[in-house]
Amino acid sequence: MKPALLVLAAGIGSRYGGVKQIDGVGRHNETLLDYSTYDAKRAGFGKAVYVIRPEIEKEFCERFFNRVSKNFDAEYVFQTHDKFLNSMQLTAAKDRKKPWGTIHAVICAKDAVKTPFAIINADDYYGRSAFEIMGKYLSSITNESTEHAMVGYMLGNTLSKSGMVSRGICEIKNNELASMKENKEIGYEGNRIISIIDGKKIECTGNEWVSMNFFGFSIMVMENFVQYFEKFISENAENEKAECLLPSGVNEIVSSGKGKIKFFTSQDNWFGMTYPEDREKVRKEIEKKINDGCYPDMLWEK
Repeated sequence: MKPALLVLAAGIGSRYGGVKQIDGVGRHNETLLDYSTYDAKRAGFGKAVYVIRPEIEKEFCERFFNRVSKNFDAEYVFQTHDKFLNSMQLTAAKDRKKPWGTIHAVICAKDAVKTPFAIINADDYYGRSAFEIMGKYLSSITNESTEHAMVGYMLGNTLSKSGMVSRGICEIKNNELASMKENKEIGYEGNRIISIIDGKKIECTGNEWVSMNFFGFSIMVMENFVQYFEKFISENAENEKAECLLPSGVNEIVSSGKGKIKFFTSQDNWFGMTYPEDREKVRKEIEKKINDGCYPDMLWEK
């Protein structure tokens, strides 16, 4: 039973100023999504499912999906504001403009995922070894397993020089996730790394383990996430900015005893696109990996 790859690609990209999910960074205008999908296929994943917004469908297909779907079993699903909301909640959320967050994105794909699956962000580069580690683990579990997994990265290797980012800081015990807390503003202040929580600045060492939303789950987790989102939306339907995020949902699974999250690390360096200035750095990193033989000049057959 080959695992599936679930890609979260419905974000608005307000800090980036565009649809960064399908911004070209490779020699032939390949996106970071191309490289992640290529790494997943090479690591033994059997299918990819992309969660997108309906308004980017045409551009998504033209700039990415049509090419990849000729080379790999792939499909896409929509994340829309009305999914999993009742009529009263829809009325309360009538002014909502942004998606409901990553937990909502995941459950929007629940009917498309039939095997253990990994979750990644569309605008992050995770590296070949991370997919190999996760692919091997997911191939070893069943659909009924309550032992899930994640690949973590060191905080200091995941920051942008261009501004603040959001990271889930992890507490690890006995190679398992003990807790995770979403820090929505972490970045550099001079040479220091600062996290701003409730208006207070907390200095970080840079050696903290963080989540970059690279998780691996059995499909049992979908029921947990549906319940978690139902509780969230019952409390936040009128809130135009509240988001139901993976770090919080994963932390609830661990704290409630519903499951365990095995913690893995990767030797590859993470990089990604949060701000427009990040694109050139990402392009150079991809070019270096092509020159080093990690990737062919052209990823996919036309």
